[in-house]
Amino acid sequence: MIRDRYRWHVVGMLWTISFFNYADRQAIFSVFPLLEKSLHLDSVQLGLLGSSFALVYGLCSQFAGVIVDRIKRRTAILGGLQAWSVICLATGFVSSFRALLALRAAEGLGETFYYPASMSLISDYHGPRTRSRAIGLHQTSVYIGTIAGGFFAGLIGQVYGWRWSFIVFGGAGILLGFVLQKFLREPAEARQPLPAAGSIGAVWTSPPALLLMGAFLCANFVAAVLLSWMPKFVYDRFHMNLAMAGLTATLFVQCASMVGAVTGGWLADLLRQRRPGGRMLVQAAGVFGGAPFVALCGMSQSVPVLIAALTAWGFCKGLYDANIFASMFDVVRPEARGTAAGFMNTAGWLGGGATAPLIIGLIAREYGLGAGIAMASVVYVLAGILLLVAASLVLNGKVPAADSR
Repeated sequence: MIRDRYRWHVVGMLWTISFFNYADRQAIFSVFPLLEKSLHLDSVQLGLLGSSFALVYGLCSQFAGVIVDRIKRRTAILGGLQAWSVICLATGFVSSFRALLALRAAEGLGETFYYPASMSLISDYHGPRTRSRAIGLHQTSVYIGTIAGGFFAGLIGQVYGWRWSFIVFGGAGILLGFVLQKFLREPAEARQPLPAAGSIGAVWTSPPALLLMGAFLCANFVAAVLLSWMPKFVYDRFHMNLAMAGLTATLFVQCASMVGAVTGGWLADLLRQRRPGGRMLVQAAGVFGGAPFVALCGMSQSVPVLIAALTAWGFCKGLYDANIFASMFDVVRPEARGTAAGFMNTAGWLGGGATAPLIIGLIAREYGLGAGIAMASVVYVLAGILLLVAASLVLNGKVPAADSR
């Protein structure tokens, strides 16, 4: 009974860490205008600040995942928290663009260890019956952290200056790390790590795992369109001020995604008990259901229609997000979970997140931004097809389930 309660306490503790993970990375975007004036930055330099994190995070995630499978995940999680929090704190004291760029890239490196380690740890505490619910609940921290990071960084920066935005978030993360040193622990069962080649092979020789990585690449592409282009789309089309455009573009999607993630976790656990591949079917329903609303966002001519489309898109996105790693762990053996999560992040951030802003920008130059956003719906459909193929392989017994715990 104590273990049953503690496994949910683990989710709660990791939720707070993930909150700061996303709040810290989102904070810089809210103070771009202040950085522009204070450090005399141009648009290209601001763009580099945005892309440096994604590039380092994507490139290093694959290596971080392999390392996570060979060390204590508690060490990787808390060490990563302390590292990126110190970097965030130090950002508040820089006086040049080069130093700011270097710290932004370093923060991407510090955060690479968190998701492979946390997803692996949650999956050891939660077997197939509760895994999607646990990960879906944890996923809500992403949405709340993104909203809170953007809002409070802007508020603090507006009142006290941009430096205090980083000092406050970084300092709070450092304190959290010291507190959780006492409470976060590994499961009692000892893991037997595979050789590096074995854990990598466990991922790359599993056809469903490769299909899931492809689906994540597509889904993250669409998510990057939302984060990078939707505020400008709202600003241009509906003539809102910058603050209202940013809030409209993110608030409804993120709030609806929280509801979708909890719902998606519950549905996936229920369906997974009835048939293998059940989590992937819930994900497929999410991206297929979300595709028309992505298109509607780009074509909308009124604010109420846009808000309705963003809300529906967010709910469907949550259905998918709740099972990103839980689905992968159904087809990859437990000893390779960190490696699998690392490769998932690399595929999603390099293949999807890093390419979407540029591709949609090129489309927008020729056909308009609304058309570019609407066209991204096709990428969601491709993600759904990949998920159905992966689910069919598991349902037909061609690929056995990875574990039963």
